[in-house]
Amino acid sequence: MTAAVARNDQALSQQDALYDYCLRLGDNALILGQRVAEWTSNAPTVELDIALGNQALDLFGQARMLLDYAGRVEGKGRSEDDIAFLRDVLDFRNVLLVEQPNGDFGQTVVRQFLYATFASALYEGLSQSKDEELSGIAQKAVKEMAYHARHNGEWVVRLGDGTEESHARVQAGLDALWPYVHEVFEADEIDLAMAEAGIGVDPASLKDAWLAEVTAVIERATLTLPETDWHPDGGKRGHHSEHLGFILADLQFLQRTYPGAQW
Repeated sequence: MTAAVARNDQALSQQDALYDYCLRLGDNALILGQRVAEWTSNAPTVELDIALGNQALDLFGQARMLLDYAGRVEGKGRSEDDIAFLRDVLDFRNVLLVEQPNGDFGQTVVRQFLYATFASALYEGLSQSKDEELSGIAQKAVKEMAYHARHNGEWVVRLGDGTEESHARVQAGLDALWPYVHEVFEADEIDLAMAEAGIGVDPASLKDAWLAEVTAVIERATLTLPETDWHPDGGKRGHHSEHLGFILADLQFLQRTYPGAQW
């Protein structure tokens, strides 16, 4: 009896970890998608307006799949809509990087490049997950994030190695966002449990390759990697910057005003 109870507790623990893991991935995509969508009708050119809109749609698509799966893993009957629109700030598990303001276009492409380069590598690893559903989501998402990384990386180079003003703006964006990168690679007990089970990926294992890829683009852009000892974190535990509340005020307005509305 004791062994059976122990096995049941272990199964429940892994279920909880998987739920939280999917929630983190889904929240990253949801919040970043909302941020990018803020550029709709405001981008510098029509082509960029369409490109950024498509990136937002990619992220929303990832969020839908991940939050739908999180709801099924949780087993409490919550839909993707319930999870996306009916949680408060403290219940979100996205990293701080994705909730940072767009700033100007230069800062936006820096944020998108930094995160997409990480997400591309993460989903590449998750495509080999023992969890078939998570693997299937990752196999689609990795192609999208690889494109996001390439597109935004090209703009980082174009602006960084452009005019004096464009260089200064992109460098300022890089300086502002760099401290938040640290949290992306922090592995806590949930990350490690999922990696050990062959379901997830230890984000710390991706850092060296990510840094090499990012550094190559930064050098082409004639930019300078910032040096800072300030590494804010806590997003994966529900501790967020002041910006997330304002994002959710927009994101959740329709559902809270008209309960039952669907995507």
